[in-house]
Amino acid sequence: MSVVKELIRAEKTGEISFGNYELAQKEKVEDFKFGGDIYKVKTYKDITKLEKNGSFVYESVPGTAVTGLVETEEGMKFTVEGTTDAQITVELGDEAEYAININGEETGSMKTNLGGKVTISVELNEGEQSSVIITRK
Repeated sequence: MSVVKELIRAEKTGEISFGNYELAQKEKVEDFKFGGDIYKVKTYKDITKLEKNGSFVYESVPGTAVTGLVETEEGMKFTVEGTTDAQITVELGDEAEYAININGEETGSMKTNLGGKVTISVELNEGEQSSVIITRK
């Protein structure tokens, strides 16, 4: 995997990919239409953020590249890459418990707050991908 040079793109599989952690300056794409929704992405080396229909979806510090993001009623899954370990915040269901799976290993469960957000840490090494699956318990 590599960065998403166009900053955000729709995949033929119905997934979305976004982010470019190689950028020195912040860049953004607004009004990206996909699947009946409107997306906005802001990305560069320090942060990557995705919004859908004006609502928060994903944020990483530092910046990352995400491929294959899929949101379902049960949670979300995606593959992430970056230059170093990242703190990733995603929005899911309000006050619900989710199982976290990183690279095929269960890392425990977390309960979202009132706003539905959960924050996880993902160990990243440049040039390597990590898969993240978050599933409602």
